[in-house]
Amino acid sequence: MSELTPKMIVAELDRYVVGQEAAKRAVAVALRNRWRRQQLADDLRDEVTPRNILMLGPTGVGKTEIARRVSRIVNAPFVKVEATKFTEAGYVGRDVESMIRDLVEVAITMLHDEQIEAVRDEASNTAVQRLVDLLVDQLERRTSADAAENATDEDEVLTPAAKRRRTRRRNKLIEQLGQNALDEETVVIEVEPEDDPFLMPIEIITGVAPDDLPETLRELMRASGPRRQQRTVSVAEARRILAYEEAHRLVDLDAGVDQAVRRGEQTGVVFIDEIDKTINDGDFGPDVSGEGVQRDLLPIIEGSVVATRYGPVRTDHILFIAAGSFSSYRPSDLIPELQGRFPIRVELDSLGEDDLYAILTAPENALARQMTALLATEGVTLQLSEDGLREIAHIAAEVNARTEDIGARRLQTIVERVLEDVSFEAPERAGQSIIIDAAYVLERIGDIAAEDDLSNAIL
Repeated sequence: MSELTPKMIVAELDRYVVGQEAAKRAVAVALRNRWRRQQLADDLRDEVTPRNILMLGPTGVGKTEIARRVSRIVNAPFVKVEATKFTEAGYVGRDVESMIRDLVEVAITMLHDEQIEAVRDEASNTAVQRLVDLLVDQLERRTSADAAENATDEDEVLTPAAKRRRTRRRNKLIEQLGQNALDEETVVIEVEPEDDPFLMPIEIITGVAPDDLPETLRELMRASGPRRQQRTVSVAEARRILAYEEAHRLVDLDAGVDQAVRRGEQTGVVFIDEIDKTINDGDFGPDVSGEGVQRDLLPIIEGSVVATRYGPVRTDHILFIAAGSFSSYRPSDLIPELQGRFPIRVELDSLGEDDLYAILTAPENALARQMTALLATEGVTLQLSEDGLREIAHIAAEVNARTEDIGARRLQTIVERVLEDVSFEAPERAGQSIIIDAAYVLERIGDIAAEDDLSNAIL
């Protein structure tokens, strides 16, 4: 983070998100402030709280993408939640503290993945040695006239000639594995069952999911039940399974839990979408618990302690980014206490025709590039001309203006409609080159886009 200045963060976001400079700058500064806080003296560091952000703008303009991308840039745990999924205490639904538990789970998964990556080479080498042993044993059984006798005849195994023969076989197999020459061969290995068959009946009998059982009880039941089973798999699959087991054997996940929890506390980002949907006008109805959800959110955003299965987690320094379209309400309609916890407010612009064209072509993950690459896997060369892309952007902007404005998401609907026949027939059109120009686009969806009733129903 010391090397990531706000300008660098914005430049990185520009690779994936078109426009919305105000939102990018606000998020970049908020994340840079985290690094600045870490440089302060201990007595002042705890007093500096995050500058939480409230994003306003219609759907599909990049609110979630900015938050998700920036968390990847700084390698921070990130969780997106929908405010509408939460309910006030006393109503059926998820409690607001679950977002912090989810964040901790993400932080632990991130740390675990980093630890696995650090031991990947060592685990792969150990897995190869285990796999070679299995293959040698299997080969000896296949070539032996009497497998049972050969398996128990330790004198034969320990003779110098047998040792030399086994060494030659091992070296030959290691060489073949290095060349992937044995990937299609099969081998019998012992593996951990993906679903614990001993715990599955518990949910059926008691109605309690295995994950909801106390950890000690769950471990005790697993210890008394069957754990490993034999499977016949390809050598390539066996190498992957054994490498996975060895990596987990080398990693002490429990030792890193505290570190992961601290990472979640200090660098975690929680994105709360549709927060405007928790606003109601006081009438009784489906949104009766909306204001209660806001009041439940308040202590978590202000800073509190949430109990998780990994211990207490403080939320004082977690960055909260809330978002909503606020088409029917204003930010001032939120309860005053919650408004005060989001001091940074940025309004994201609606997307015009030029913005939609840029989204189709400019980002590294641009939709045009995605579709071209997908059809190339079938041997079809897709050529999206500039006038064709302009026409797609024009139609998307028109439909957004006439119907519900769903921003860039409209592009995907229209592109899929334009390329529907090409995608369906691609396996039979291998080797062909297909040009998508303005005339082709109009032929496919011109009538639909022009007629309001059809565009409402289809686009």
